[in-house]
Amino acid sequence: MKLSTRIALAVGVTVPLLVIACGWLLLALVTRDLHREEDSHLRTRAAAIAQDARTLLRAAANNQPTAEENRQRRLFNSALDVGVRLIGPDGTFSGGPQPDASVALPAPGKQPVTVRGAGRSWRAYALPVEGAQVSGTLWVFSPDAASRAQLTLVRNRIVTTALLAAPLSALLAWAIASSATRPLRRLRRAAAGLDPRTTAVRLEHRRTRVAEVDDLAATLQTVLARYDEQAARTAQALDTARSFSAAASHELRNPLMSMGTNLDVLAHPDLPEGDRAEVVEDLRREHSRLLGMLVALRELGRGDLVEADAFRVLDVAEVADAAVAEARRRAPDAAITLHAEPAPVYGWEPGVRILLDNLLGNALAHGRDEAGRAEIAVAVGAGGGQVLITVDDRGPGIAPADRQEVFRRFHRGPASTGSGLGLTLVAQQAALHGGSVELGEAPGGRGTRCTVRLPGQDPAREGELPSRRDWLTVTAERSQSSHKEPS
Repeated sequence: MKLSTRIALAVGVTVPLLVIACGWLLLALVTRDLHREEDSHLRTRAAAIAQDARTLLRAAANNQPTAEENRQRRLFNSALDVGVRLIGPDGTFSGGPQPDASVALPAPGKQPVTVRGAGRSWRAYALPVEGAQVSGTLWVFSPDAASRAQLTLVRNRIVTTALLAAPLSALLAWAIASSATRPLRRLRRAAAGLDPRTTAVRLEHRRTRVAEVDDLAATLQTVLARYDEQAARTAQALDTARSFSAAASHELRNPLMSMGTNLDVLAHPDLPEGDRAEVVEDLRREHSRLLGMLVALRELGRGDLVEADAFRVLDVAEVADAAVAEARRRAPDAAITLHAEPAPVYGWEPGVRILLDNLLGNALAHGRDEAGRAEIAVAVGAGGGQVLITVDDRGPGIAPADRQEVFRRFHRGPASTGSGLGLTLVAQQAALHGGSVELGEAPGGRGTRCTVRLPGQDPAREGELPSRRDWLTVTAERSQSSHKEPS
């Protein structure tokens, strides 16, 4: 049922009820006022003829017929427009308009009462009459004006008005409600043609100055915007899953084939023990490489799909301390030093840990000197609204022409046995946190320095993420620099 119809029905039922209720209240007030006026008149007449009633009772008690007749005539003449009934020990005297003698009268009281008989109503007032050797009750009567035909006519007119008000008020309410809900119908027609699955057109709404309609339109626009956001995130998640599958199948095919060949070699019964040990060691390296690649692909996918609510304020110095402790455990022969000062950022703690773990892992793998020693210096500090992370090694360094190429997916040097994703993860996390990463020479001109700059704790950046997060889905040719947000 339409809203306008509901309003029309509600008004069509409510208005007649209100008319009847107000009419009945008006009748009750008028009836009360009429009774007050009648009662006041009855009291006045009763007080005026009380002395004549007392004299009549005395004449009746003294058995004086002539005096009794005269007093009775005087009493009735004094009563004027009210009926009189005097009840005494020696008889009852009545005259004027009053109910039949068969109508029972109530016990005398202080207030006038209504008595009914022969289809009529009367207002009656009793006044005790006391005197020397006489006593009785004087009743005065007047027709009940509150039950006259005029009030009955008013009642009928109230009912007629209520019956006419029902359809008229319903029609008027329907017209007003239809006009008031016209903006709502326009909004419904505009929203009915929207299909987020087939078109990118979204709800356009002009303010109608009807608060409920404008609020509903704003809510619909918010819902559609959230739908678009979730649809984009779902599409991104599907792209990430497809890319993960494609990258894994492509990058793992050759190592798995190589491991299969090695397993076939191990199955040869006449394989010398030295060759067998060499094949087993090769299998271990391939297994470690495959495991590292799968872990790196998983972390790359996590970085592409992380949501803003996972970010919080954290201290990079504390994360660096944990990462260095883990690196020392994995490589006890390496000399790893850490100089860290408090450096708060608004970031994703697992992402910052991934960044530091891969910086240290890359330095341990490629930053050893000719003798195989690894000397790594890690520094964390804050200043100028930035957090600066540096990792220095004493390895052979990276040629300037290759310092951007190493951030590409699956880029590996000729002698590398890694996954080719370590520095890609570093670049991804730096971009995810609104920062940057660059490679240069270590102090002293020997080795490599990796420098990561992250913005310091800034409330204005809270909840912001890069608009492009496609490190797992982009082609291998895209470099780290292509992920920088446009200024």
